Amino acid sequence: MEVKKIVTGYLDENCYLLIKNGTCLVVDPGDEYNKIKDEIGDNKVLGVLITHSHFDHIGALRNFLTKRSIKIFKRSNVEENKEYKIGEFTFKTILTPGHSKDSVTFYFEEDNFMLVGDFIFKESMGRTDFPGGSDAEMQDSIKKILEYSDDIKLYPGHYDETTLGYEKQNNPFLK
Repeated sequence: MEVKKIVTGYLDENCYLLIKNGTCLVVDPGDEYNKIKDEIGDNKVLGVLITHSHFDHIGALRNFLTKRSIKIFKRSNVEENKEYKIGEFTFKTILTPGHSKDSVTFYFEEDNFMLVGDFIFKESMGRTDFPGGSDAEMQDSIKKILEYSDDIKLYPGHYDETTLGYEKQNNPFLK
């Protein structure tokens, strides 16, 4: 699977395209729909994954809602630790509130990566002082994610990719 990062909007939000055999999933279409559409190219969009609903992660979502064939995966319609399959894509959902009440991590076990939104950043974590944020929920989410393998690649909603092992060693919020 190819993972393409597209930085969008004035907050430099990471939108991702997951591409496999002419189909794709769009993750957190934050802004600049035309920029995202250009990167999609001829790939058929099967679904959109929303890690959380802060404005900088969903600004271009409305452009995908007009197509009935596109499935939207977000906190309100996914279950904890359930496996979902759409086209050739298979992923599990891990509910990771803390930054927001509706934070979800999407785990692509076969490809060994997680899309974590604003839950974890390289050497940091998402803020909990916004409405709906919670330090206690963030700590519970961190405990949950620490149970996973160190070699899992993490794709955050802002900044650079990292691995869970690197974060266990270098992220003060995960200690």
